[in-house]
Amino acid sequence: MTQVFNADLSDPRHAAAIVELLNGYAMDAMGGGQQLADFVQANLIAALRKRSDVHVVLAFVEEQPAGLAICIEGFSTFACMPLLNIHDLTVAKAFRGLGISKLLMQHIELVAIGLGCCKITLEVLEHNLPAQALYKASGFAGYELNPAMGKAMLLQKKL
Repeated sequence: MTQVFNADLSDPRHAAAIVELLNGYAMDAMGGGQQLADFVQANLIAALRKRSDVHVVLAFVEEQPAGLAICIEGFSTFACMPLLNIHDLTVAKAFRGLGISKLLMQHIELVAIGLGCCKITLEVLEHNLPAQALYKASGFAGYELNPAMGKAMLLQKKL
């Protein structure tokens, strides 16, 4: 039986599942291929608990952590409404192919609707074709304001 729900960051079982699943994602090629730093593993839950704009969704299969989505609220100035960004989404290797990612996406949409969001955003690596297929099937498309100006690009500057 698969359960998908909003995580309770004060629940030690949920906290352990979040760190375990995120670490598994970090060690995957799509997550960079390296374990989370000890500092991150030790402090992530406490840091997330300080943020009222973070929403964590967990999936369990037969009481085992199977999937995770960490979403962060943002704000659309053009719509003057909140938005929800899927910052991390992963399914543990042992549970892939069971439709868990679709269940996570459905639950995230319910969270966003409950928050009054105008849209859900995310970023995806260009060679992560399974994730792109999921997102397309879930109704996501490239972002553009004016086709003549092209699609939006994600950039970063590490500090």
